[in-house]
Amino acid sequence: MEFVFVVPRELLFPECYPQGFTPFGAGMVYAEFAARAFEHGFFIERRHAEREPRLKQVIPYSLVARGNEVLLMRRLGTGGEERLHDKLSIGVGGHINPVDASQGLERVLHAATRREVEEELHLEGPWEARPLGILNDDANAVGAVHVGLVQLVGVQGNVDIRETDQLEGRLVDVDELERRSAEGANFETWSSMLVDRVGGWLAPETASVH
Repeated sequence: MEFVFVVPRELLFPECYPQGFTPFGAGMVYAEFAARAFEHGFFIERRHAEREPRLKQVIPYSLVARGNEVLLMRRLGTGGEERLHDKLSIGVGGHINPVDASQGLERVLHAATRREVEEELHLEGPWEARPLGILNDDANAVGAVHVGLVQLVGVQGNVDIRETDQLEGRLVDVDELERRSAEGANFETWSSMLVDRVGGWLAPETASVH
């Protein structure tokens, strides 16, 4: 039985409800989003959360970049989420679980991000995740119960896949990523909504390790 972190949607977004990708800035402030998640979030059984659109499961969704390259992955047919099999992805993410709250809810987003990234990848050297914005898509039943915290992980060393039985991937430059998108590559929904923005995030001053 799996328990996941959820926040009532009207408490997570009390003033305006975002659709698509909303960057952090004047209209959406990361510190305020995180504070609402800490104050109002709690854990419930995943099978209930998946059927309750009044609750949003917060998913840290991290793009891994080195210079002008971003990690492009393909989810193999042996992975746990059948709906994602053979789809391309630029995001490492997953549900926040109770183990991530061992240092308190105020650290839960950070802890879940680090756990998910380190479960799937081996990153050479130190790294931190920089929040970029919120990704929300209520156009389908899966999106209706999730919200993505989009982040950029800047690395300087090698990036290797740990879960080679479930994932394959490599660093690609922005031109290749955009070409694949233009050719109609089979990206998972969240990644397809972000591909065209990646080039603007990988400027030298934003792609370095923080």
